[in-house]
Amino acid sequence: MAGRELARAGRRVTILEARDRCGGRIWPLPAEAFGYPAEAGAEFIHGAAPVTHALLREAGRAVAPAWGSRTTVRKGELAPRQEGTPHEEELSRALAAVRTDLPVADFLATRFAGAAYADLRQSVSRMVEGYDAADPQRASTLALRDEMLDDGPRQQGRIAGGYGALIDFLARQCRLHGAAIQLGAAVTGIRGQGGALAVGCADGSLHRGDAAILTVPVPLLTEIALPPAAQARAQAAADIGYGNVVKILLRFAERFWAAPAPDLFFLFSDAAIPTWWTQHPASHPVLTGWLAGPKAAGRGLDEAGFIALALASLAEIFDRPPARLRQDLRAARAIDWRADRFARGAYSYRTPRSREAQAALKREDASGVLFAGEALYGQGEVGTVEAALASGLETAQALLAR
Repeated sequence: MAGRELARAGRRVTILEARDRCGGRIWPLPAEAFGYPAEAGAEFIHGAAPVTHALLREAGRAVAPAWGSRTTVRKGELAPRQEGTPHEEELSRALAAVRTDLPVADFLATRFAGAAYADLRQSVSRMVEGYDAADPQRASTLALRDEMLDDGPRQQGRIAGGYGALIDFLARQCRLHGAAIQLGAAVTGIRGQGGALAVGCADGSLHRGDAAILTVPVPLLTEIALPPAAQARAQAAADIGYGNVVKILLRFAERFWAAPAPDLFFLFSDAAIPTWWTQHPASHPVLTGWLAGPKAAGRGLDEAGFIALALASLAEIFDRPPARLRQDLRAARAIDWRADRFARGAYSYRTPRSREAQAALKREDASGVLFAGEALYGQGEVGTVEAALASGLETAQALLAR
C-alpha cells in the first residue's frame, strides 16, 4: 500500500520482500486442496474498514457475506450461543469508569474478585485471548473498553476470491506505476551512506535510496541493524503486544455438521481447539479451527500434531468417532504463525504502554527510516488488514509531505 502510494506520486520505489510471495500474514492456500482459495492467515473484513472497501472498489472485488448461527457446545449438546457477558451492565459501568490504563487481568482481579464473578472473569479472559490473541496479563483494559463499548458497525465479510486477490491487485498496481518488487530479499540491515541509505539483504544484495519504510512484524524490528536514532525508536516495539494464533483448516468429504446445525457459522467449545467456523453461506465442506493467545504459544506441536488435536476436538464436540473423521478427511493444514520465521506470531494488540510506543516509532528523525504496519495504527483496532493498509497509506503520505 505504501509502495503504490509513493509510486503513483512519481517516486522511484523498490519493495524488498523477504518471502517468495507477497502478502505476509495474508496467505491464500491452493484452491485445489480446499475447493477455494482458503486463507491460512487473514480471512475476515472487520467493521467499517473504509480503506479496505475503497481498495476493493478499485479492484472490482465484491464482499462475500459471512453469517449464520453462533453455537455453543454444552455437555455434548449444541445450543445457541448466548450473546453478551455475565454481569454485562456492571462490567460496562466499571470499564467506563477506568481512567488509568492497566492490564486486563489486574482490572478483573481488583474490580471483579470473588467466586460470584468467576464466569465474568473467564468470559472476558477468553474473549481477550481468542479474539485479540492477547495475554490478559499484558492486554490493555482501555482497548477492551473500546471494543466492548463501541457502538460502531460489527458486520463481518470475506473478500470474494480471498485476500490474495487484493494483494495481487496491489502488486499489479505497484508495477504499473513503475515500482520494482524483489522477492526473496530478506533485509538484514540499513545504514547511512553518503547522505542516503544503503539497505543490505541476506543474499548479499545492496539497495540505495533516500528513505526506507520498514514494515516487518514487531518481533523482527530489533533484529534488523538500523542507524542509531532509528534503532533507539525500534526498541519501543517491546511495549506493543504481539500474540500468536494456530489456524487449522480441515476439508471433509461432506458437511457432517449440517445435520445438527444447517446454518452453522461459529462454534465455541471447551475442547482443546475451542473455536471453529464454517464457510457458511458457501457450501464448502471445510471447518476452520482457531487456537489463539497464550494457549497457542506453549503447545510444542508440529503440523501433524495440531491436526490430530483438531480432529480429537471435533470428535469431542460432535460426538463422532475420531477414526470416522480421519477417514472422511480430504485435506488438512495447520499453520502455527509463531513458527513462521518472517512473522513470529499472528498480530499485535494494545498494552497500557502501546500508545507511547506507537508515538515513538512514528516519530521522525534524521535517519530516513520510517516504520509502518498494523501494530502502528492508532485510529482503531490494530491487528487487522485495515490497520495495515491504513498505516501504509498514512506513512507514505507523511513521507511525501516532507
